Amino acid sequence: MTEPDVASSDATNIATRIERDGGEYVINGRKWWSSGAMDPRCKILIVMGKTAPDGDRHRQQSMILVPRDTPGVTIERGMHVFGYTDGPHGGHAEVEFRDVRVPDSNLIAGEGDGFAIAQARLGPGRIHHCMRQIGAAERALELMCRRALERSAWGGPLASQGVIQNWIAEARVRIESARLLVLKTAWLMDTVGNKGAHTEIQAIKIATPEMAEWVIDKAIQTHGAGGVSQDFPLAHLWASARTLRFADGPDEVHKRSLARRELRKYS
Repeated sequence: MTEPDVASSDATNIATRIERDGGEYVINGRKWWSSGAMDPRCKILIVMGKTAPDGDRHRQQSMILVPRDTPGVTIERGMHVFGYTDGPHGGHAEVEFRDVRVPDSNLIAGEGDGFAIAQARLGPGRIHHCMRQIGAAERALELMCRRALERSAWGGPLASQGVIQNWIAEARVRIESARLLVLKTAWLMDTVGNKGAHTEIQAIKIATPEMAEWVIDKAIQTHGAGGVSQDFPLAHLWASARTLRFADGPDEVHKRSLARRELRKYS
């Protein structure tokens, strides 16, 4: 979905074109942060583009399957996340599509269904991200506690310092608060579906990465210079948490939508 030349968190801005030509579709555009595209095992790309640029804003986009070895597909480069390749799959890629032709049977569902397909994936994807961030925060808190007990300064362990104790207590409160909100969201998704849990999905997507980022930051601070080194996982954990404030929609988009939903109750 993501493109370098437009603010593509607004899907109506997506510029990649998917145009019918007889029994084929012709694709032109440029994407980046295409997950897994650097993995040599990747054989199929799922591309989102516009088939009806002048249509209803939620019916302009479609998704189509493109074999990676199709003429006109160029993997330009791998994208790094704060210097990390970000994942065992080889990382994200920047991909160019220039007059790429695929059969019309490669279209997923129908023309104009791309936005709905994306939204159906994003709800479960967002809660999955938040679950992993709770795990990351727990790991960071454990490392912070162990470090605070092992290291001494000013005549005693770091754990005896009030500021460190404050961080540890606050971290536990923040983790448990996020965990309960994520559990509520999971329960709602199971009982009333993704649409019924929309408010809570947006809330956890705002709150959980922010929580994890805070906890990991304090763990880094407790570790001193070691916290930003390759000797501990904290720098990578922080980079992942910070990245999630963009992935699957930036904080500001979720806050805008959430505020509008709240305001509708009173207008």
